[in-house]
Amino acid sequence: MAKQTRNVFGPLIMAGMLALGVGIGNFMSGNGPVNKKLIATNNNEKIGQVLRLIEERYVDTINTSQVVEETIEEMLYDLDPHSDYIPARELSQSSEALDGSFQGIGVEFTIQRDTLIVINPVEGGPSEQAGVKPGDRIVFVEDSLIAGVDISNETVMNLLKGPANTEVKIQVKRRNFSEILPITITRGHIPINSIASAIRISKSSAYVKLVRFARTTMDEWNDAMTKVNVTQLDNLILDLRGNGGGYLTTAVDLADEFLGDRKMIVYTEGQAYDRETHKATSKGKLDDINLYILIDENSASASEVLAGAIQDHDRGTIIGRRSFGKGLVQEQKFFDDNSAIRLTIARYYTPTGRSIQKPYGDGIDYENDYAERYESGELLSADSISFPDSLKFTTPGGKVVYGGGGIMPDLFVGIDTLGASEYFSELNYNGLINRYAFQYADDNRDRLNDYDKYEFFIENFEVNSDLLEQFIQFAENNGVDKDEKGLMASKEIIKDRLKAYIARNIWKNDAFYTALLQDDKVYNATIKYIENQ
Repeated sequence: MAKQTRNVFGPLIMAGMLALGVGIGNFMSGNGPVNKKLIATNNNEKIGQVLRLIEERYVDTINTSQVVEETIEEMLYDLDPHSDYIPARELSQSSEALDGSFQGIGVEFTIQRDTLIVINPVEGGPSEQAGVKPGDRIVFVEDSLIAGVDISNETVMNLLKGPANTEVKIQVKRRNFSEILPITITRGHIPINSIASAIRISKSSAYVKLVRFARTTMDEWNDAMTKVNVTQLDNLILDLRGNGGGYLTTAVDLADEFLGDRKMIVYTEGQAYDRETHKATSKGKLDDINLYILIDENSASASEVLAGAIQDHDRGTIIGRRSFGKGLVQEQKFFDDNSAIRLTIARYYTPTGRSIQKPYGDGIDYENDYAERYESGELLSADSISFPDSLKFTTPGGKVVYGGGGIMPDLFVGIDTLGASEYFSELNYNGLINRYAFQYADDNRDRLNDYDKYEFFIENFEVNSDLLEQFIQFAENNGVDKDEKGLMASKEIIKDRLKAYIARNIWKNDAFYTALLQDDKVYNATIKYIENQ
């Protein structure tokens, strides 16, 4: 996705002022050789000499490492929106999600009332094996008291994460136990799932939510297909909404599942990077299933590679809104200090020859694209989108598709404005719906578990007026005042979200997505489309 705005002139101004200052200082003082030249045979040497001069001669002590990092960042930022520099302190964290794991104790947690509470231990992970339970309050980590003090997520992660096979001792307060329970956990490799949910939604259809293209995605995919018993299905809905991408190789492998032998998936090309074509093999297992891919304005990169390949081969139906338009390929190189550079070396092109990358450069507010789409009406209606004939391409089946940035769906579904209000947005932004849902689930865990299966809960549980009023009071206590007009507009969506988050806190993601999909405009349009085929 797009990088944050930076002060692109800072390092240049600093260098310019430095050069001017050295000249004036020498001229006015009369000390030293005024016309002494720095000898540089090329620009690379010139940059190095400027940095050495700053380090050796600058009037004040400065952090030259910081100057170097900022200079690299600005240099890359001026190239394109996706070339980037990752400092060593950030590289490990930025890589974890795509590597598919991290090292730690394996708990999903929340911080409520200055107390760390376990939502769920990772299934099969170190904490579950050590006996940690949902709802446990972690009071001590080693000798550090973390309950009843002002603690942050970062502090918790620093205390609990650590190399595999190392031990950490915690003490927990558990409901219905009077004593604090000591637990020793041996850290391990904790999976970061790229498939958030895989659900059998009917006798003939399944739904899969894929949130990133990681190293572990294909292993997860095979497990998900077994879980939904894909060999008995006619239809598969693959939800890539909000999926910002990941590894190209993973997108190619997943596309291979659906495309016939030798079908082109994507090709990449750059001025110093020869064209490289990726094609499907004969190993795909899902060549005949009806495929429906859901995308939106936050589906990017590898998501667009997959959607573009499926669309260009008339292999499935793309549903939703135009995708982000990130079609630049980055190559990652590491420095000795464990920092890294991600440099754009090529562009993605779909099988028909469409460039995925949307325009960028002077005069284009790349980072404000969502607002521009909203203001133009594109997020509400396909009629607000126009493509010049020069961007028109035709698939083998005769379908007209367009380049110029992003993947335009076959079936457009605008954003759902029903229930929207500033009140709901503020509740969402502050995380209050999720926080209250966890509190409710934690206080009523035994009663909720009586539902046995989440399907029974979703069908029978009601967020009644009393529960809604308690939530509104909770929101007021946490800084969001009641808004009668906003509540009237958003009451039903607030109730739906409360129900979904309560379900998630008891039965995890499959329950959460099953509940959310009940009133999902794009999903319901997809179901209707399938039924009419």
